[in-house]
Amino acid sequence: MGNGNNGSKGGNLLSRVAYSFGNVGQSAFYNALSTYFIVYVTSSLFSGVDKSVATKLIGIITGLVVVIRIAEIFIDPLLGNIIDNTNTKWGRFKPWQLIGGTVSAILLVLVYTGLFGLVNVNTTLFIVLFIITFIVLDVFYSLRDISYWGMIPALSSDSHERSTYTALGSFGGSIGYNGLTVVVIPIVTYFSWVFTGKYVESQSGWTCFAIIVAILGILTVCSVAFGTKESTTTLRAKAEDNGGPLQAFKALAQNDQLLWVALSYLLYAIANVATTGVLMYLFKYILDNTAAYSIVGVIPVITGLVMAPLYPILNKRIPRRYLYLGGMVLMIVGYLLFAVGSSNLAMVIVGLVFFYLPQTFIQMTAILSLTDSIEYGQLKNGKRNEAVTLSVRPMLDKIAGACSNGIVGFIAVAAGMIGDATAADMTAANIGMFKVCAFYVPLGIIVLSLLVFLFKVKITEKMHDEIVEELEAKLASGEISE
Repeated sequence: MGNGNNGSKGGNLLSRVAYSFGNVGQSAFYNALSTYFIVYVTSSLFSGVDKSVATKLIGIITGLVVVIRIAEIFIDPLLGNIIDNTNTKWGRFKPWQLIGGTVSAILLVLVYTGLFGLVNVNTTLFIVLFIITFIVLDVFYSLRDISYWGMIPALSSDSHERSTYTALGSFGGSIGYNGLTVVVIPIVTYFSWVFTGKYVESQSGWTCFAIIVAILGILTVCSVAFGTKESTTTLRAKAEDNGGPLQAFKALAQNDQLLWVALSYLLYAIANVATTGVLMYLFKYILDNTAAYSIVGVIPVITGLVMAPLYPILNKRIPRRYLYLGGMVLMIVGYLLFAVGSSNLAMVIVGLVFFYLPQTFIQMTAILSLTDSIEYGQLKNGKRNEAVTLSVRPMLDKIAGACSNGIVGFIAVAAGMIGDATAADMTAANIGMFKVCAFYVPLGIIVLSLLVFLFKVKITEKMHDEIVEELEAKLASGEISE
């Protein structure tokens, strides 16, 4: 059994709470950076600029954000390699939590001020400086994100303890991300009223919103940096020289278990975003009930808050591969309910419950399987790549997210759900095309994801324990050395 559980139970409890709180701020920050930044750009950033110029600038900014996000897919493993090659007396991850969290918090406020009003003075200079600022902001946020999830194998080498940290991180993330959705409009309108005397979404309201998110971001990185303790097991102590980026990519390419888990998760993520991205069309054009769409936001909040704490409890009795495969089966049931009952609101709601209920289990199993593949790769290649390995999951989410925009656009056009079209304009062919693209094709991808995991992913909790024991023995005898 691995000896990664350092310290007393009290120390473990403090570390767990501190780690969980870290993702409250991180996920709130991500929501502010991805969802609400675009809302701010389209509603308030260019309010003092001529309308025709503003329309052009909105197009440039939103296009740039998409391009930067796609470019980041290739940057993340390089950032992971920088983290893996960091050796300080505070550990490998804590410095990047503090640096990444603090710099990104300051820059978030900067972009939410329109670069201190430069947008109203010189739009050309604003665009140039905005591109530089946003790229730096995105890189430092990624350093925080990768070092946060990369930290799990450094906190414990025990598979079940890792599942507890992962569950707590996901739980904190659910509170931060969804909590921000609840408070964003009240915060923006309140501070707009304070500064302008009107209950509108003003520039000053959005700036105050960004300051609150930034403060939460800094408090939560401090929680992780000062409240957790990296373990100093033999597995990690002798894994200091991780080589350059090329060696890191080579290590990933040679880790077959990492690649199979990544493929299974990528297929799941693409199917997931393809469906969630068009659910609004389902409510608008097929159910003709846009008002009921809010249920799509409520169900994942409830299921996430219930399932995240339940995962480590169930995982003590049920091996996680069965939680993953069971989750896939529930999603398949959800897809079938969507397909046969797409014009019935009650059937769609039941389908949404089946669709969202297992997602926490699937995502957490993927994170844990990727985490455990670190020791698998270390045993196989003699290299320990913690942050690089765990940069894979955010990278896969970004690939799926980049695919999402194209998929959603294609479905909308193919099914005639564009422009002034209404539910009354939908023909049987339109609805049939929508169901094929939104439900049947993603269902096939989910089945493929299940089959990859079932037949190719071999790494289990028991196998991981054996790998840790073998690694510790080989490191102790000098058979494996850096």
